[in-house]
Amino acid sequence: MSSMSKNAKINTLLLLLVAALAVLPIALGLGEGKEEPFTGADAQAEAAITELQPDYEPWFSPLYEPPSDEVESALFALQAALGAGVLAYYFGVRKGRRQGAAAAATAPEA
Repeated sequence: MSSMSKNAKINTLLLLLVAALAVLPIALGLGEGKEEPFTGADAQAEAAITELQPDYEPWFSPLYEPPSDEVESALFALQAALGAGVLAYYFGVRKGRRQGAAAAATAPEA
């Protein structure tokens, strides 16, 4: 029998898959020949709209425009970290409640 549990094998496989998704586009040169190869969908949509309808005027403007791309990236990373923290807290509380309920169910009555 192997020394890794089923969950450890699945986690290792998922980690390798995520690493491959991060590295393959760069390794295969999918962004070559473009000025900004890995821009977000918003920037690509804006470029496509400007190309198709040069006189297009947006209906809304952003509430806050970051002073630079670096600040925008930092705010996005902060948003992602906060979201991950909220999810981790939720799943931790949920697991703790489940473990507490299981412990209470198996505890002898006093």
